[in-house]
Amino acid sequence: MKIVRVIARLNVGGPAKHVVWLTKGLQSAECESLLVAGTVPPGEDDMGYFATEMGVKPLFVPEMSREISVQDALTIWKLYRLFLRERPDIIHTHTAKAGTVGRVAGLFYRWLTPGALVGRPRACRFVHTYHGHIFHSYYRPLKTRSFLLIEKALAKLITDRIVVVSEQQRREINEEFRVGRADQFSVIPLGLDTSVFAGWQERARSFRDELGLRADDILVGIVGRLTEIKNHNFFLRAAADFKARFTSPASGARVRFIIVGDGALRTVLEQQAASLGLAEDVIFTGSRRDLENIYPALDIVALTSRNEGTPLTLIEAMANARPVISTAVGGVVDLLGEPIPSESTESFAICQRGIKVRPEDASAFAAGLAKLVADATLRRETGERGLQFVASNYSKERLLDDIKNLYADLLAPQRANKSLSNKGAQ
Repeated sequence: MKIVRVIARLNVGGPAKHVVWLTKGLQSAECESLLVAGTVPPGEDDMGYFATEMGVKPLFVPEMSREISVQDALTIWKLYRLFLRERPDIIHTHTAKAGTVGRVAGLFYRWLTPGALVGRPRACRFVHTYHGHIFHSYYRPLKTRSFLLIEKALAKLITDRIVVVSEQQRREINEEFRVGRADQFSVIPLGLDTSVFAGWQERARSFRDELGLRADDILVGIVGRLTEIKNHNFFLRAAADFKARFTSPASGARVRFIIVGDGALRTVLEQQAASLGLAEDVIFTGSRRDLENIYPALDIVALTSRNEGTPLTLIEAMANARPVISTAVGGVVDLLGEPIPSESTESFAICQRGIKVRPEDASAFAAGLAKLVADATLRRETGERGLQFVASNYSKERLLDDIKNLYADLLAPQRANKSLSNKGAQ
């Protein structure tokens, strides 16, 4: 089996780790796996180092990046030539941009062959994974509708299987936005290397010591790129609301807000923090590679995104038994589990594995945060349930098995036909 995996860029985030794990894990005597990636644009941190650490050598197409440009035509041409050279059994695209240029190149690859004249296109299966989607909160309505039409066309013309990372995401993409047929979808949750976070209890002090924080300070952290979709503006507004309306814990400990990550909005967010009177309460750490030291030091992990697939940062937080609070978007709903009616309020819901809040309701987010800050037992119990959930459902090994089974299922008819042809020739 030969697989060509395509992603627009290896920027900091869950999709980059995901494709590297799959490329590394699906490399064996029976399976050849090639990762193709584009360029990380200025203002975004490059995660190519992660591929290097894992022993994966991507093939880079410099013209491929996130934004639409005239170079997309050259990208499609280069991918088409790559497919001709590699002759893959599976072409698997990840994220919106790679999904578009990769599948358009795939159309040419499948049908630009003499066999197509007699209804025999090249035998290759096409898979696309939605790590999130761009059908709301990213672009203006006209641009969003255009992208949606393109996705619907690609699903119909070239995609054999559509992979989503949560059931909630499947409902949104297939049922709400009407992309693809129901039988095209496979729900395959993310997986991660949980061994990285083993022994997290022993690492809880190093990050606090680095920042000069007390052992009893309560740290509320948010981990992610400083971009519009992650909505750090909302996080700061909620922090200001919390500071104005809620008292510190009875112990007298301080509540500090930690923003881990970098991006084009950093200067704007630093100015906003100062204008909200949070200069002494918020710490910007910049981009960090040692997340295995950061999560254990946090008492609460927050997510404020406007749109998500299944955020890796919440899974990593749960892998460290950290309680989480998040806006109820995309696959977050599945991660947090069912609300506990007796514990929930009108403004926020206490779920099995964390607290969820309506998007853009900063007051409710502050109230949910106050509940977690004040209730150490709730923090411990939701963190423990999150750890058990991730250990049972989000291992890298389970992810690899699920993808292997998906590929085998897609190639089964093709291999059966080949077997029959060989028997006929004998």
